[in-house]
Amino acid sequence: MAPAAFLSEEGTRKIYTYLTESVLPPAPPLAEIDPRVNRLVIELIGRVADKWTMLILEVLTEGGTMRFSAIGRAVPGISQKMLTQTLRQMERDGLLTRTVHPVIPPRVDYRLTDLGLGLAEAFCGVWQWAEAHLDRIDAARRDFDQRA
Repeated sequence: MAPAAFLSEEGTRKIYTYLTESVLPPAPPLAEIDPRVNRLVIELIGRVADKWTMLILEVLTEGGTMRFSAIGRAVPGISQKMLTQTLRQMERDGLLTRTVHPVIPPRVDYRLTDLGLGLAEAFCGVWQWAEAHLDRIDAARRDFDQRA
């Protein structure tokens, strides 16, 4: 699994070895990983780590086809400018489609593509993990804060 290659840098070799032995198939040497794939993974992690993309993915997964203003209302705290930028980037990456209807006033609908739905599904595990471990993380944070 290519993403594991990120863990092969100095200082994390033991973690990489452990993951390879217990969970992941052997990763190809860094020299064999297609640099385009490596670049895409880094870009996607950065984009999905962006809270707006994650929230828009969630909103469109639940809401289906939605108008710009409905997405804006469903994503608390997002500005029009940030919503526009995030939707444009998601469209560029093929995660959603933008349909302009020739009516007055203009109507624009957004819908996740199969690619976008697949990404939302992949990151659904993060939400499930957070929900399953919420109490443990809260307890660890309280313990840490009390020691500090």
